[in-house]
Amino acid sequence: MSHLTNSPALIARPQRRRWLPAGLGPAVPALLLLFVFFVVPVVSLLLRSVLEPQPGLQNYETLLGSQTYLRVFLNTFTVSGLVTALAVLIGFPVAWSLAIMPPSWSRIVFAILLLSMWTNLLARTYAWMVLLQRTGIINKTLMNLEIISQPLTLVNNLVGVTIGMVYIMLPFIILPLYGVIRRIDPAILQAAALCGATRWQCLWRVLVPLAAPGMAAGALMVFVMSLGYFVTPALLGGTSNMMLAELVAQFVQSLVNWGMGSAAAFVLLVVTLALYALQLKLFGTSEMGGR
Repeated sequence: MSHLTNSPALIARPQRRRWLPAGLGPAVPALLLLFVFFVVPVVSLLLRSVLEPQPGLQNYETLLGSQTYLRVFLNTFTVSGLVTALAVLIGFPVAWSLAIMPPSWSRIVFAILLLSMWTNLLARTYAWMVLLQRTGIINKTLMNLEIISQPLTLVNNLVGVTIGMVYIMLPFIILPLYGVIRRIDPAILQAAALCGATRWQCLWRVLVPLAAPGMAAGALMVFVMSLGYFVTPALLGGTSNMMLAELVAQFVQSLVNWGMGSAAAFVLLVVTLALYALQLKLFGTSEMGGR
């Protein structure tokens, strides 16, 4: 008995100290990737914004104290909000139609949506430039129908930027909404109708509240992407409609002012993270996923 109790195999070995919490090991490569390609650039951006051309917060004071730069911020949020609102208004009926139409038709519409997403962004923007110009097919059609007598100015202004960005952003609101609407039990709408609800009441008091998390997730995605968009506003907009991404590019490429460019980019990043945190607080991750 003493031989068994003194056996080295039965003696409890001291536990090794864990350097990582249990279960975190498989996530180390992803965390390293996130650290190298997100944390390091963001820290570098912040350091440049407060160290160049000299240490201090003068870049932020200039950026937030100038009427010209504040107008760029206002224009950026105005365009992004307008694009988001129009994308939701157009995308919701499309997503609802996709959810209720026969599978053969829905596959065709999905193919069109995916094809528009896979097409080169620059090619799509140039296509809108051709369509919206004074001699484009839209102006010619309206004049032939005698709706207008003179060509409309649809490019190099807010109208052109809004049209081009709404078209590009639509798939990013339709797809999340479609996933949420597909999970809604049709029996709920039938029960509302049996209880005397009209079609509009079923829409506004049943369907819209149930689809609100997916709508919020898609709207946040569209709004955040619109805040940092560059190609479409640069080609379809004018100097009076400059957005923040164009301002950052001008600081870095034309003026070679990395301090101001970094400050503008960091402000944009802070706003984006604040909006995401607000949505998480209002809806939570499970509701945003449509659960």
